[in-house]
Amino acid sequence: MKREAMGNLLRPSFALRRHLIWVTVALLAGLLIARLPLWMAFALCGGTLVVLGSWREPLVAIGAALLLGPLRAWISAELPQIPAQIGQAFFFLAAAIWLARGLARREVRLPHPPLLWPLAGFLSVALLSLWSPADLWNGFTEWAKWGQLLVIFLLAYQRFQARDVTEHGAAIGVGLLVLVACGQAAVGIWQFGLRGDGPEHFAIGVGRYRAYGTFEQPNPYGGFLALSGALLAGLLLVLAAEWAQARWEGRPRSFRPWLWGGIGGALLLVGGGLLASWSRGAWLGFGAALLVMAAALPRRGWWGLLLLLLIVGGGWGLHATGRLPAALSTRLTGFLDYTRFEDVRGAPINDANYAVLERMAHWQAALAMWRDNFWLGLGLGCYEAAYADYALINWPIALGHAHNFYLNLLAEVGLVGLTAYLVFLGALFFSLWRATRRLTGLQRGLALGLLGAFTHFAVHSLVDNLLVNNVQLHLGVLLALAATAIIELEETYEKRRELGSPLSS
Repeated sequence: MKREAMGNLLRPSFALRRHLIWVTVALLAGLLIARLPLWMAFALCGGTLVVLGSWREPLVAIGAALLLGPLRAWISAELPQIPAQIGQAFFFLAAAIWLARGLARREVRLPHPPLLWPLAGFLSVALLSLWSPADLWNGFTEWAKWGQLLVIFLLAYQRFQARDVTEHGAAIGVGLLVLVACGQAAVGIWQFGLRGDGPEHFAIGVGRYRAYGTFEQPNPYGGFLALSGALLAGLLLVLAAEWAQARWEGRPRSFRPWLWGGIGGALLLVGGGLLASWSRGAWLGFGAALLVMAAALPRRGWWGLLLLLLIVGGGWGLHATGRLPAALSTRLTGFLDYTRFEDVRGAPINDANYAVLERMAHWQAALAMWRDNFWLGLGLGCYEAAYADYALINWPIALGHAHNFYLNLLAEVGLVGLTAYLVFLGALFFSLWRATRRLTGLQRGLALGLLGAFTHFAVHSLVDNLLVNNVQLHLGVLLALAATAIIELEETYEKRRELGSPLSS
């Protein structure tokens, strides 16, 4: 009895000590933060919150990686005291927490989503190309970039399919991507016309400058925005089409103003940033995305083809009658110079054709690399390292890549590697097209938007390389969303089989 009474007397004192310890730690942390520079204190507090939130939900760390990843180029230029690859830190945090949670629960399971094996096949060939690379370190870092794409694809997909977030997993993924794109678009619009000054080589008129966000370059910036722009356009197109069909058939129509307003407002903002980038490659890719989505929107193929012809004809009519703004029309028609190919050895160089000839010279160098390394290329990521051996006389400076992603792959991973990549793209497009035929509602809108996003990526890759500034993290989440849409399609098939209904719509 005495021991029990003594224990009861001591328990409050132990509890009090525990509270005092936490109060002391909090005070010391507050004093430490107060003495830090503002940016460091903000980073410390924000990082702590992300770490704590990520243990509860790894999507928090993935969201932080998506937000901070595109800041790499801007941090390198403007804030050298901060690690430029801070987005990478949160990527590794997400992977580490996912692994730790699995170990704690004794269930570390790698998911097997759709599209995994085509992507893994390309990565395997890319790794094989590094058997005897032109530059091992460059090859390793480039392969690691693709490895990150694979890892975040698997992590995001698993979280989207988890029981505690399944109902809202895809919405969370779309929200994270769109939130980052809207932030980048707002910065770009400010750079375009609200700031009043900017880099001289980006000037396009009095007080107007090409937008570049935190990418420090307009072309990859525009390409980045177009990915989310296509996603939003697909969602909005399906919402509008199903509302119009319900009205035509006299069925009750569901109209959610907050959903329409949110998607439409985000699309206007992202579209404004895309336009402000003044990037012909991004415009071409986004235009191709809109055409493909228009063709896929009607469930009957003939209606899709008719809609496609109407859009193309209408655009051509606006151009032919001079109804497009002159600056915009000139910018678009001038793009044709960047798509032709010819031998530029000995071609006269002047200010008007310099950019076109420079691009063609790098294409020629890529083809020469491929001829000497036909099957497996000279090593993934090794184009720049090998460029000096293949450069034309008047073009000794490497641009980092061939400004044509497919030629770049042909040079680096050879015919086998390019074939593996095209097989992956083919599987992706085929699966998404099937999903747009069978799914309904927002699920169909997601599939249509993803079809548009990857169409943009494939077309823009004809003139540029979009895998810069940690965009591979965003592509990994887009792939996870695509796999989620494909799983929804498979579940739809299963339900129809169980009900004995036909599989054709």
